[in-house]
This record gives sequence, structure tokens and C-alpha cells, in this order.
Amino acid sequence: MARKILMPIGDATEVMDTLYPIFRLQEDGYEVVVTGPEARLYHGVMHEIPPDANIPWDITREQPAYHVRATIAFRDVRPEEYFAVLFSGGRAPEYLRYDEHLLAITRHFFEAGKPIAMLCHGVEIPAAAGCLHGRKGTTVPKCALDITQFGGTYVDEDVVVDGNLVSCRGWPQNGPFMGEFCKLLRSVG
Repeated sequence: MARKILMPIGDATEVMDTLYPIFRLQEDGYEVVVTGPEARLYHGVMHEIPPDANIPWDITREQPAYHVRATIAFRDVRPEEYFAVLFSGGRAPEYLRYDEHLLAITRHFFEAGKPIAMLCHGVEIPAAAGCLHGRKGTTVPKCALDITQFGGTYVDEDVVVDGNLVSCRGWPQNGPFMGEFCKLLRSVG
């Protein structure tokens, strides 16, 4: 099987959730293919809780960040050509989870038992595809419901490995998250 890993994105993809995994996977020799609703340039965002704000934020603040190019549209993806998938976060999954092509792609990876990674809001896509029933995972606490309301178990840890599924809270855990995902990728081929 080709060493291609699919990464769905859209406008408001979180750049640390997206770019770090792209570069890390390339270091191990994988080709990361970025896909979106259309093949085009997408607006990335940066999410953080400002450390010294005069008025504290209890949720992340969003601001513009780097752009990321998708080279193939969801409707043109042939998931059988991909070794694994990684669902990055940001606000993009909030609207991407309604795309029937992406939901079918997502189901393929779960049904085929291929390596799957999801972080932060990326959990919203597998949840909408009905793929988290009986699975364990983690995400940012505000998205825990996306796991539990679909019959999964939310685990309050930074990184969780459940068979072929590796999940993490968000970009601050990129190091251990990608370490576990790369270990999974090596174990299956």
C-alpha cells in the first residue's frame, strides 16, 4: 500500500494541529495529501488562550494564521489509495462534518481498520460519521460530548491510543501525539 496519509482541512483549520503533523509525517517518509471541500488554498487560524489578557478568556481566542493548500477535493478522493488519515482541529470540522463525501471517506478508514489520528475538534468528523461507538478517545474537554453522545468513551488524558485510533487534546500535545501515531504507522507497515 502506498505510504500516503490523507488530511482533511477547510477554512479555519488550526495551523499547529495541521502543519506540525504534515512536517512530522514527511520526516518519516510519508506523503501527506491535504484534501478539502475543493482543491484550493484555505485560511488557517491560530487558537490560544492569551496568557496575560486583561479580561481572562475561558475558551480559546482565534486569529488569522498561515494558509494551507488542499490539492484534492473530498469528492475526488479514493480512500483505498491511502494508508492512514489524520483529522486536525480548529473550527473547520464544525462545517466539514456535514460533507457526505468526507463522511464516506471517514467510514472507509474505520471500517478498514487503517491507522487514524484525531486531535482537538477533529473528533467532530468521526463522530458525525458514526464511527466512535465503542471507541475510547480524548479531545479538548469542550468537545468530549462529541465522543460520548455517539457511544464512545471520553478519556481525560493528553493522548489516548485505542487500537488503530490515536487521539489527543490539541496542539500542545503534538509531540507525544505524533510519537504514538508514528509508532502505530510503523507497526502496521
